[in-house]
Amino acid sequence: MNTAMLKIRRYRPGDHDEVWDLHNAALHAVAAHAGSGEWDDDLHHVEAAYLRAGGEFLVGLLDGRIVAMGALKPTAPGQAEVKRMRVRPDVQRRGFGQAILDRLLRRARQLGLRRLHLDTTVGQAAARALYEKNGFVEAGRSRFAGFDVIRYDKTLPPP
Repeated sequence: MNTAMLKIRRYRPGDHDEVWDLHNAALHAVAAHAGSGEWDDDLHHVEAAYLRAGGEFLVGLLDGRIVAMGALKPTAPGQAEVKRMRVRPDVQRRGFGQAILDRLLRRARQLGLRRLHLDTTVGQAAARALYEKNGFVEAGRSRFAGFDVIRYDKTLPPP
């Protein structure tokens, strides 16, 4: 896949509306939208929830439009959750999700993280394939807002 056209950078405050739109569009496209609720509060406070908390939030731009995103949210010393991995439905299958994940994995190593975890719904086959291809291992299942959810873990190699 040619991801050279995708420009990846850190989230900026002016990105809020495009990030919110991307979040909703991507979840609706895979029938995984749980509706809006307190579980989305982090997207309205990205700087506090991710950047000032010692994590990361990246956006991918194509022709000046945010089409991909992903984040690292610290959860314990040496650990973080991969969150908000989204690619706009009209540009999926171009490697943009992989490009964002690659940058997040590189950033996790820079931050000295040793373990990552994430969750996704059972129905998100493309997301599951992406995570499994990148060494994330299923660590459990649960339910959230009517969805079957899979939890994945990944241990990062030492620097």
